[in-house]
Amino acid sequence: MHRSFTVVSGATLAVGALALAGCSGSSDASGDITLSITDTMSENSAPIYEEIYSACAEELGITVEPNHVAGSGLIATVLQQASSRTLPDVLMLDNPDVQQIAASGALSPLSDYGITGDGFPQGILDAGTYDGDLYGIAPVVNTIGLFYNEQMLADADIAPPQTWDELREAAAALTAGDTYGLAFSATNSFEGTWQFLPFLWSNGATEDDLTSDEAVEALTFVDDLVADGSASRSVVNWSQNDVNDQFIAGKAAMMINGPWNLPALEAAEGLEFASVPIPVPDAGDDIIAPLGGEAFTVPNTDSPERMAAAGDFVDCITAPEHQQTMAIQRGAVPADTDAAAEAAADNPLVATFADSAQTARARTALLGEDWPAAATAIYSAVQLALTDSAEPADALAQVSE
Repeated sequence: MHRSFTVVSGATLAVGALALAGCSGSSDASGDITLSITDTMSENSAPIYEEIYSACAEELGITVEPNHVAGSGLIATVLQQASSRTLPDVLMLDNPDVQQIAASGALSPLSDYGITGDGFPQGILDAGTYDGDLYGIAPVVNTIGLFYNEQMLADADIAPPQTWDELREAAAALTAGDTYGLAFSATNSFEGTWQFLPFLWSNGATEDDLTSDEAVEALTFVDDLVADGSASRSVVNWSQNDVNDQFIAGKAAMMINGPWNLPALEAAEGLEFASVPIPVPDAGDDIIAPLGGEAFTVPNTDSPERMAAAGDFVDCITAPEHQQTMAIQRGAVPADTDAAAEAAADNPLVATFADSAQTARARTALLGEDWPAAATAIYSAVQLALTDSAEPADALAQVSE
């Protein structure tokens, strides 16, 4: 999907379909700046961003050419573009990918454009930082929490669980007929890792030591939920969308999922739901959830003039008022702390995720560009355990060899 917004008076632009492999912007004969933007927005989300792109283009007196592409395969393409010097002027990256691309030398530090991330939680800054410099900034973020069917819990006289013991007991008590107490995603992909991280991290385990007692305890807890029938064995095949479908259909009393599902949940007829942070091992423990969201970056191109304009553009689209627009329409949380608090006050359904996002951890915070290997090991261990191919301790030992 490709559109162009020409907002400078008198500017003329012939728009064609731009191939991702060669979409760097340009300056036309009259000196007006044209910036190319590559993002990973879907057909549903793209109009939200295009509205903001257009507003910022008008404010800055430039022309922008958005190019919406699928996230799969983007990293390989970006690395190829970096070597051929055909990078776009503004590039959106999933936050775990920022450090890998920054390490390649393809990105410029955002401090060059006066972007410091003041007012953003540390986890969000960590996600966009490589070797001490901020390279990516996310206007909106997300994480995961525990959704629950209010009527089902009320009928069973069960309070929303806050600890692992309470979650185990609630999931067992709410399992009846063709309804499971809990649904979650444990797929053989980064999605499965993402959903397991709150259990791993909140128990004090880290991804650089998957054989620790804390890691084994976390995987054992999740494995037991499937083994005792409180969660379906199909979780090893369920995506987060599948989990949401199970919850809406009444096949799960609780689910682990993110705020991007709020529009679908609110539209579901007769569904009364709420959410709380994912339960922690013991009362008083801190929830440490993973940080999601896409960051905007300014690649190194052959034009200092366009790079400066791109920096101004990124600064504009990450302004608090635009964060609010994106968050409301996408089911996300504004990245800025004050903007997130405002969103939570306006919509209690967002409050759980706004609070958790303030302490959420960047997946690359510990291992940086080596995170993908650790993520693969984690979901592989989860699969081994939940399919009864190995005991949790043995599963984690196997993937750590």
